[in-house]
Amino acid sequence: MNTTAASTTLAANQSDCPEVQLPFSLFFAIGAASLAENLMVVAAVVHNRNLHSPMYCFICSLAAFNTLASLSKTCENLMLVFADVGHLDQSGTSEKKMDDVMDSLLCMSFVGSILSFLAIAVDRYITIFHALHYHNIMTVQRAGAILAIIWTACGVLSVLMVRFSDAAFTLICFVVLFLVSLGLIMLLYIYMFILAAMHARKIGSQGGRGCSNMRGAVTLTILFGAFLVCWTPFFFHLIVITVCPANPYCECYRSLFQPHLALMMSHALIDPAIYAFRSAELRHTFKKLLFCSDWWRCY
Repeated sequence: MNTTAASTTLAANQSDCPEVQLPFSLFFAIGAASLAENLMVVAAVVHNRNLHSPMYCFICSLAAFNTLASLSKTCENLMLVFADVGHLDQSGTSEKKMDDVMDSLLCMSFVGSILSFLAIAVDRYITIFHALHYHNIMTVQRAGAILAIIWTACGVLSVLMVRFSDAAFTLICFVVLFLVSLGLIMLLYIYMFILAAMHARKIGSQGGRGCSNMRGAVTLTILFGAFLVCWTPFFFHLIVITVCPANPYCECYRSLFQPHLALMMSHALIDPAIYAFRSAELRHTFKKLLFCSDWWRCY
């Protein structure tokens, strides 16, 4: 197909499925609210000694990755607004470098969220089924080492993904990482709940500790479900624009980019609400952060 015909086909596809536009104020509001919420989660974990446990360290890491996603997309949207009014040149060298930085942060947030969920799933498994040896297996120092590995790996992978974004191999690695991590997390949760059902009496004999830990597993299952709902359409969008750039059905899916982007950004807004709803300790800490006049000394 020649260039003229391709352009005509693309224009027809675009007219059949016009791009859905959302107001910038919506993206800015989601970004600002999610940034404030996740910073509050990080502050709560840092300043409340009762939350200085491996599980909450991993949750704090997840909140930090959510913060990166909020920052990157908010800054990117601001750049688009400035470009629309002529204050930025999207083809300029500095603008392209800034866009690469924003893309790197978004990739880092995506990969970091997956790896954080995987670390949390492993932590829950050890807590529930190796409760007597948990504090020997999962120490704060080991949790810190795991987080250091996660953040280092995410930083390196995000730079490589953006640097070689035009290569098909990069997209394949991105898809494989997502699917493999997703499969591992789902299998681990299924295995946990099967074992929990088989050993209900043994868990109950631990003075209710098992029930509390299973509640934690349910909470993290809800968190992971929210991650899938919010990120999958955006992730699928990246695949679509690479696999079928001229297909009319793909064009219709691409026309929903802004709703998919808003849904992806909403994930960082939803997570803290789930923490607060499911964790009494976090709710108590949030109240101190919000209403204590000298919250640095409230602990």
